[in-house]
Amino acid sequence: MLSFFRKIGPGLLLCLVLAVPAWFLGQAFPVIGGPVFAILLGILVGMVLNRKAGPCPSLQPGITFTSKKILQYAVVLLGFGLNLSQIAQVGVTSLPIIASTIATSLIIAFVLYRLLKIPKNSATLVGVGSSICGGSAIAATAPVIGAEEEEIAQSISVIFLFNVVAALLFPTLGGMMGLTNEGFGLFAGTAINDTSSVTAAASTWDSLHATGGSVLAYATIVKLTRTLAIIPITLCLAFFRTWQAKKGGSDTTGTFSLRRVFPFFILFFVLASVITTVGTASGIPADWFTPFKELSKFFIILAMAAIGLHTDVVRLVKTGGKPILLGFCCWVGITGVSLLMQHLLGLL
Repeated sequence: MLSFFRKIGPGLLLCLVLAVPAWFLGQAFPVIGGPVFAILLGILVGMVLNRKAGPCPSLQPGITFTSKKILQYAVVLLGFGLNLSQIAQVGVTSLPIIASTIATSLIIAFVLYRLLKIPKNSATLVGVGSSICGGSAIAATAPVIGAEEEEIAQSISVIFLFNVVAALLFPTLGGMMGLTNEGFGLFAGTAINDTSSVTAAASTWDSLHATGGSVLAYATIVKLTRTLAIIPITLCLAFFRTWQAKKGGSDTTGTFSLRRVFPFFILFFVLASVITTVGTASGIPADWFTPFKELSKFFIILAMAAIGLHTDVVRLVKTGGKPILLGFCCWVGITGVSLLMQHLLGLL
């Protein structure tokens, strides 16, 4: 065990040094969020290190461990933020809209992946990140599909771009359209990618309309309901990857084991959600689970710092045009379908 920590220690420490300021910057600028700051800091430090001495072998094991394993631990801890009983109450109203927006984003991602010949992993990450919950969905999906660090960084950056636009634009757009408080909560919760941007937009609406924070609470629960889609999406991707490998015979041993690609960390994510639900129902204060949720957010930032350190910024910029177009199309599609479904359900 001691030798293991000696091996990963230098790289993990470097990621930690970058993650701490990124965390505080994310707190100060929630519309941008800590993960984006962590990626940017990681890219900058990685450029400096590579320019001076090239990749440092002593740092690589810790950076790789952080970008892979810590990312999975973050998803597990994310489950402590899900109270399934609250989600069930809101889900009756929001589920048709959530299902429609998720389907829309995934269909758009698949169509543009074929038409524009976007790399498969990038298209998957942008489509899933747009449809479910931004960085958290990307964090859960990346290990399942074997995504590279650059693909993760690129997808996070695309999601961030349209998160900022949505957080700034949607409160004004909702007001112009005459949305009710509940309508805007549904709109923000189903059409904005990342939780931090959902809370930013809902908080702005609360301030403009003096709702006493009710829209923020409602939009957050709708957003957390979307988060549950991580489970079927990652499982489907795992089974699809297994089927592809069997069909293509890519395994050098001649067999392909589902155990190698099955996202077992998702099972722990579900278990954490069940623990939170049962615990709160038994009288345990919800605040008891807050440290786990905060640790999950920090772990995601920590992993994004590692991903930034491994990112080739020149290649990232050169290949960024098509993923940005894909993210824009997914964002527009989700926004339109969210409003259309509310209209069809008589909620507007």
